[in-house]
Amino acid sequence: MKKNHLLAPGPTPVPHPVLEAMSKPLFHHRTSEFESHFADIRDGLEWLYQVKSDVITLASSGTGGMEACVSNLLSVGEKALVVEGGKFGERWTEICQAYGVIPDILPVVPGHSVNIIDLEAKLIEGKHSAVLIQASETSTGSKHDIESISRAIKKVSPDTLLVVDAITALGVYEVQPEKWGLDAVVTGSQKALMLPPGLAFVWLSDNAWNRTEKSNCPSYYFNLQIERKSQKKNTTAWTPAISLMMGLKVALSMMQEEGLENIYKRHARLSKSTREAIQSMGLDIFTKDLIAECLTAVEVPEGINGKDIPNKMQSDCGVTIAGGQGDLSDKIFRIGHLGYVDGDDVLIAVSALEKTLFSLGFKFDKSAGIAAAQRSLLG
Repeated sequence: MKKNHLLAPGPTPVPHPVLEAMSKPLFHHRTSEFESHFADIRDGLEWLYQVKSDVITLASSGTGGMEACVSNLLSVGEKALVVEGGKFGERWTEICQAYGVIPDILPVVPGHSVNIIDLEAKLIEGKHSAVLIQASETSTGSKHDIESISRAIKKVSPDTLLVVDAITALGVYEVQPEKWGLDAVVTGSQKALMLPPGLAFVWLSDNAWNRTEKSNCPSYYFNLQIERKSQKKNTTAWTPAISLMMGLKVALSMMQEEGLENIYKRHARLSKSTREAIQSMGLDIFTKDLIAECLTAVEVPEGINGKDIPNKMQSDCGVTIAGGQGDLSDKIFRIGHLGYVDGDDVLIAVSALEKTLFSLGFKFDKSAGIAAAQRSLLG
């Protein structure tokens, strides 16, 4: 018998109480029962976001939330500054192009964080309606200093909106939309929220809501104004993902019981122990600047096919991690440690990685990774 262990950057493991809630019989979504349920969810999302205003729930993956930000906040022919440091930065560019928004790309070397001086220089070059950026670039394990970026935008171009994909950041480490002056923050259900894919969440500032009045991009299903009117009444404009929302209420309750500070500390501890294990095995961390606590991106050692590592870990050990994406597909692998994950999960991942690398001919001190991870977790 072989157990399966999900340690990808998403989807992430789903706790048993959440699975149980999602398995219960459905109730109709145009009832007082659903309205009461959704009211609790809305309160929980405001707690998670640390805001005092509406967080909009959409039945989609996180990409739907990204698309909603572009189509509701920008207009055809407007220019947006897109920070491209990996595949998800590129996704902002592709969404802009689909809606006739002009992406002005600020390239960032994968594995690095954006240089704020470079960002300021780009903003000074010409008028941008928005900056589109990842808090955590999931494809590389890097993160950007969103708080400092927000301050820089307000200094150089105060009318420019800051739109943040926080899909692998919110609920992992500190993100403060109102305190930091952000304008739009997106997350998704299958990351720190410990749910299957299928829900996206979008918070907008007052400035961003005002901008929705001016956008001329087409929108129907992802029209945030329509959703806001409905969700203020604790219902949804369109048919919601009822089972996922049943699980969401439980997941938010579990997160509230743990507390945000403890959640952040747990993710920081798991990230540190994974990095120390990796380095003790003679491997290199791919991320060179600010490291996101959601995952660890590792350079494939010379002489090994990068795709073999996640494939063999899954087939031989039942441990699912992720390979690289795009140009990095055979150059890195990524171990996720966000959401419903603890220290024992890290030890399982490190043990499977040691076994896999040894079988592929990579030379290192046996059990060095496990020992380093144990020391870090106990320390």
